[in-house]
Amino acid sequence: MDMKLELVPVPVADVDRAKAFYVDRLGFTEDVDVRPADGVRVVQVTPPGSACSLGFGTGVPAYDDAAPGTVRGLHLVVPDIEAARADLVARGVEVGEVVDVGGGVRYAWFADPDGNTLTLQEMAWRTGDAF
Repeated sequence: MDMKLELVPVPVADVDRAKAFYVDRLGFTEDVDVRPADGVRVVQVTPPGSACSLGFGTGVPAYDDAAPGTVRGLHLVVPDIEAARADLVARGVEVGEVVDVGGGVRYAWFADPDGNTLTLQEMAWRTGDAF
């Protein structure tokens, strides 16, 4: 049976601030920003080229039950970590230095305004059609 991970809920304190960070700073696509009922807001954003989106909002247990800043280590896999890091830094994102952990794997870490952490990851063998 196939299973596809398509949405990861991310707890945030301020939906507008989070949306601005993910869309304007990171360059994610805004897929959804709806208010289907009083007190309910659902925002969904997707990294370029990804089949999995991030969701945040208010009035929905998936977004309200966890404390902002508690998501750790969401991996954004990129074909060229230096270029991806430079792009994010140019957009005003504070990204740590690239760290080579061996075996062709390199990382650079950063956080959203609430402290949820994300990781750029490059794996040397995942290029071209293998990416």
